[in-house]
Amino acid sequence: MMDSYTILAQSYDRLTADVGYEKWADYVERHFRKLKRPIRSVTELGCGTGSLARLLARRGYAITAVDLSPDMLAVAEQKCRGLDVLFLCQDMAKLSLPGQTDAVICCLDSVNYVTRPAALRRAFQRVYKALAPGGLFLFDVKTPAALEGADGQTYLDEDGDLYCVWRADYYPRRRVCAYGLDLFLQNGNGSWSREGEYHEEYAYTMDELDGYLREAGFRHVKQYGDKVMAPPRDGAQRVFFAGRKEN
Repeated sequence: MMDSYTILAQSYDRLTADVGYEKWADYVERHFRKLKRPIRSVTELGCGTGSLARLLARRGYAITAVDLSPDMLAVAEQKCRGLDVLFLCQDMAKLSLPGQTDAVICCLDSVNYVTRPAALRRAFQRVYKALAPGGLFLFDVKTPAALEGADGQTYLDEDGDLYCVWRADYYPRRRVCAYGLDLFLQNGNGSWSREGEYHEEYAYTMDELDGYLREAGFRHVKQYGDKVMAPPRDGAQRVFFAGRKEN
């Protein structure tokens, strides 16, 4: 198995064509409009191949895009050429920005990929420090219900000469959902090559995340359902958190 997003980086966009990044960008901007201060600079943690960063940059924001995978960032840099985007290869638990930012976002359950609670607590503290006074931190997570429900499931994504088969296994003692991915690519001579990756996501409770945010200094912490401006329902699969830094 290769490290996460090493092999997958070049095929990621083809396998996630149905994500609907425009809706994600619209939702992020709805939160920006709720603030009593303008948002001009935005930092995205776990930016991946830069699809959301590109959209927000085109909408006029100065973007700092952060990811731990150099392979994903290489794709993102090509995608965002000519736009106001600064790329940083960093662990979010060691986040260090050149200046303060008006907002920090972390989308598509990237928070779940931080599988050590102590590291996530440090990441939230780094985010708080990086934010300008009155700034916003917005992120989403898969809930424990979502990760537990994935146990034993096998999924297939395909796009012409590309197939991705992945299986999810949930380990209650570790509170981790592990994904084993097999990626099949058709070569020019008609043969197929196979590569593999391994991913893990941690099942944080909503109370834990709320506590980590408040511990880091955030106030006015609120929870929302999946891309709605209302509280999450019981059994929600995805929950958004919004916290503000005091003025």
